[in-house]
Amino acid sequence: MATAEAQCRQDLPPPGGYKRWALFGGYLAMTAGAGYLYYLNCKAVKITDLEIRSASLAIYPMLLAERDREYLKQLRRNRDEENELMRNVEGWKTGTWYGEPIYHTQDKNLLINPRFQEYYVHASYKDYTNRAHIGLLS
Repeated sequence: MATAEAQCRQDLPPPGGYKRWALFGGYLAMTAGAGYLYYLNCKAVKITDLEIRSASLAIYPMLLAERDREYLKQLRRNRDEENELMRNVEGWKTGTWYGEPIYHTQDKNLLINPRFQEYYVHASYKDYTNRAHIGLLS
């Protein structure tokens, strides 16, 4: 064992120590390099953020229009399904309670938004659970 220890030589600083300018210069070089890379990264993040915001603002009106279009299509499906289900009931008029309006004080041409359950009453159960997040409860 003594021979193995004699042959192993520890790496030590040079006699008299390291030059002060070398330590300080190395620190400055690493800091400058890291600062430049940080600057490039911030610049790329700003450009990406600008592109994402521009795309979101450009597509937002189309998404709203599609949402409104699907809403009205579902209301139409509900109305058609009510007509189909109640066609044999005498005195039944769609959108009323046996011919009597549900909302007496509202204008006939005013769209009354249905409740959540009324909106999905004739839709598939999957659509209802997706929107209501019922699948997360079980």
